[in-house]
Formats: sequence, structure tokens, C-alpha cells
Amino acid sequence: MDRISRILVTSRPALLGAVVMLTLTSSVASAKVRPRLSGPVSEVPSSARRAGPAGQAGPPTQALGATGDVVANPQTVRVGALFYADRADDLSGGHLCTASVVHSPHGDLILTAAHCVSDTGTDLVFVPGYRDGKAPYGVWKVGHRYLPDGWTKDQDEDSDLAFATVDDQDGKAIEDVVGANRFTTGTATGATAVTVIGYPDSRETPISCTNKPTAHSKTQQRIDCPAFTLGTSGSPWINGHGQVVGVLGGYDEGGDTDDVSYSVALGGPAAELYKDAIRDP
Repeated sequence: MDRISRILVTSRPALLGAVVMLTLTSSVASAKVRPRLSGPVSEVPSSARRAGPAGQAGPPTQALGATGDVVANPQTVRVGALFYADRADDLSGGHLCTASVVHSPHGDLILTAAHCVSDTGTDLVFVPGYRDGKAPYGVWKVGHRYLPDGWTKDQDEDSDLAFATVDDQDGKAIEDVVGANRFTTGTATGATAVTVIGYPDSRETPISCTNKPTAHSKTQQRIDCPAFTLGTSGSPWINGHGQVVGVLGGYDEGGDTDDVSYSVALGGPAAELYKDAIRDP
């Protein structure tokens, strides 16, 4: 969890845990974004593409509070890693954050934490379903970014989420290739268990953890899940209906330990930001 403010101003080292079957050890760190240090587009089955009005079924779950490997399937490949654009030709290592595809009218929208994309002068690419240096669903150039005023003005932790568009490839929008989850606001914290999927920078494959979030404050929610270290900022919190009800970030840019993660409580301001992101052609 390496702390950044807008342009990766400061960082603190993290002790990265080793993976042991379904349980990963953890250590103290700070904000969960990795500091800086392709291939043809293939499609998932058509049944897994654009989310319908009720959303898609959620990702497979495991024992509550356990962290384990993610099995690639039509739902989990909607989550991917963010890289600096100069790594697009060599994706082995170096991913800095996590993002996910969310449904939009144009089919081109991803969701992540604001502190992952706030340096708008830096070019980024998004790789859905990234694994072991490979981009099975293509490398997608990140375009316009939508950040809350609270973040751009004051880096307010209650505004730590962002949307971004990605450019089409071969005439196809990213949602037509991998599908999308529904971005949902107003859901009560802890109403159901959620699955958090993210990319620790110590690994070239994603991890997931399912648990029930709890309220940290009126504006923040938290979840107990081990081993969400550097690189997991921006990880979606997905409920059993395929709805994104949180995004890893918020308090201390994601948390000050690897075992507890945070998200902005998605309410009115998040809904307005989403409207701004889908309003542009």
C-alpha cells in the first residue's frame, strides 16, 4: 500500500506476503497503489457481454474472509490491471492499480480509485483479465478521466473514486468484448457479502476475497480481507448480483494495513460522477 498524492509524491515500503494456497500472509504498508518502477482482442461468450438491466450473476465466492486465487471466467475478466502506457509492449510486472469495466451506454467505461488516475498528464492502459504478462482481451488505452471535485481540489478521501473511458479496438467497445458489471449507489453497507478482486504488485495473477463490509464512518466502508497489498487500489467490491458497490480506496487511500481495506460509501456524489461520465459521447 504505497502512498501517492496526485503524482506519486511520497512512498513507504511495504512488506509483501507470500501466497500459501487460499491464505496469503500480510504485513503493514500504506496506500494500495503500486509506485512506478498486447495482443489480439479475443471475446468472451456473448452471454457474458453487456450487462442487462438486472446485472449479471456475481463472481464465485469462497469462505468468508479468506483470500485466494481468482479463476478466470466471463465475470472475473471484467477486472484488470492498470499500467503506464510505456509498458504496453512488455506487461511482465509493473502494474500499478486495479480497475474494472462498468456498464455504460457507450460500453467504454472503467472504474478505479481517484488516486490511481489523478495524474492526468500520464498515459495509462487497462488490461482486463491480465495474467502472467499476457493480455488475453487486449490492451486498452485510457482516455478521458472523471474525478470528483473533492479529489481534484483537496484530495478528499471521501472522493477517492474515478471513472475513465477506454478507446475502442477494431470497432468494438471494451464492454462488447468482456462484458461489464453494474455500478450501483445507495446500497446499504453490509447488506450482503461482496467479493473484492485485485492485483497485488507481488503477483501476476489476481486475488479475491469475499466478506461482509462494515461501516467505518458515515462516508466510508471497510472490509476484512488479508493480503490486499500494493496494486490493489481500485479493486471493485462486487455483490452477488454483479453490482459494484465499492471500490478499494478512500480512507488512507485504501487502508494502512494489508488486512483491512476501505471504500468510499457510494451515495449521491458517486451517482453524479457516474452521470457525468456517461453523459459525454
